Amino acid sequence: MFDIGFWELILIAIIGLVVLGPERLPVAIRTVKSWINSVKRFSDGVKTELNEELRIQELHQNLKKAEQANMENLAPDVAKSVESLQEAAQMVNQPYAKKPASDSSDNSESSDDKPAK
Repeated sequence: MFDIGFWELILIAIIGLVVLGPERLPVAIRTVKSWINSVKRFSDGVKTELNEELRIQELHQNLKKAEQANMENLAPDVAKSVESLQEAAQMVNQPYAKKPASDSSDNSESSDDKPAK
């Protein structure tokens, strides 16, 4: 990224020490470090979002190809994309599926479940 060698870093540290003084230099270094970390996190987030958008676009194109081929004799990458989309659809629908009846085989209420008279 930057072509800064060891001697350049030493020179920057000495200038920083002279300008800021020994009391404020550690605080300034921590502040610059936090800025750099926040920029890195932001760039990683943007990179992740872009990769996900590209993946979604690719899946969308493969789904169009599969629809045009009437979901028969699909290429392996297109079939994989369709399979991935089907799994995602099942995961989305799963929370809304009806839950099965209770696991207990008897329907009688225990004495704790009965309301007090």
